[in-house]
Amino acid sequence: MTVTPSSTANILWFLPTHGDGRYLGSSFGGREVDLSYLRQIADASDKLGYYGVLLPTGRSCEDSWVIAAALLPQTRDLRFLVAVRPGLLSPAVAARMTATLDRISDGRLLINVVTGGDPVENKGDGVFLAHDERYAVTKEFLDVYKALLAGGRVDYEGRHIKIEDGRLLFPPLQTPHPPLYFGGSSEAGIAVAAETIDKYLTWGEPPAEVAKKINAAQRAAHAKGRSFSFGIRLHVIVRETNDEAWRAANDLLKHVDDETLASAQKTFERMDSIGQKRMLALHGGGREKLEVSPNLWAGVGLVRGGAGTALVGDPETVAERIKEYMRIGIDTFIFSGYPHLEEAYRFSELVFPLLPLAPTMRTTRKRRGPVGETIANDFSPAERQRGQS
Repeated sequence: MTVTPSSTANILWFLPTHGDGRYLGSSFGGREVDLSYLRQIADASDKLGYYGVLLPTGRSCEDSWVIAAALLPQTRDLRFLVAVRPGLLSPAVAARMTATLDRISDGRLLINVVTGGDPVENKGDGVFLAHDERYAVTKEFLDVYKALLAGGRVDYEGRHIKIEDGRLLFPPLQTPHPPLYFGGSSEAGIAVAAETIDKYLTWGEPPAEVAKKINAAQRAAHAKGRSFSFGIRLHVIVRETNDEAWRAANDLLKHVDDETLASAQKTFERMDSIGQKRMLALHGGGREKLEVSPNLWAGVGLVRGGAGTALVGDPETVAERIKEYMRIGIDTFIFSGYPHLEEAYRFSELVFPLLPLAPTMRTTRKRRGPVGETIANDFSPAERQRGQS
């Protein structure tokens, strides 16, 4: 049994609430990420036609719910993929927060279910559970959370969660609830996904490995009488030529010294996330061989947790690699690039025209301003796409 290829793609961008800059692992060329800057990225993503933006979560980030609420009035069509954290928040409170944000956004909320993969950070948040126990909590949390959002009156007693007369008085706009996104590479994670979520996410591994993972997840879902769609989280480094793109990729690391690299690897090694271990295995903590699949570069993961790979190349090459993932069943792509404001423009302008984008992508808004600089102060340039003569 294989996953059906995807004919169109939804593309999301990323709000860097944990920092941004021109180089990895360095304050050189860094920039302050305040509300004004995040507003610029959200506004650009909205106008350029991205389906939505992912807001990261964890103690290294600004709170995703607060930031999403602040940016909603600044955008029109953009969706916000915001994290719920089972074990940190009761499912009833999370359901009320979800319903409220979904209503005030006119149904532009997406939910990212995050179980957490750093035991040290988890303890700092008051969570002292082993890996599989966190997924057990996640399953109980989602049982209650989904029932409340669907309008049920909930009495529930599990091993970790107990609810009596749980009710949601003001329902979400999307029914039965905003779409639930979830990434879990372990057997425990896939088991939870199979019973609960709407879109299964993976980080950017070589296509053959991604195909194995999502096929295993699909088999688990079918065994429970369910199905879901698939998304992938990647960075992207696209330039006019392949040589330029690879120079830009290498430049990202030019201020990373060996001490910084060693410290980052030590932090990653303490994590019990299977997905993080798979990211670490791609590069092994060294700089020697970072192209782990054609045009898939693992350099980001040397110093950044979570998604650690980037598609690198000219627009045609990057578009073809995206289509390669689509052929194995991926229909949703969550991209980012450094710096995020400039790269949001670059990627949309160079790659969007080469992709079969989903109808939900708002890339065909009527243009109101000049397109390209007026020639000789006298006439407008003819519109054409890359590759047209």
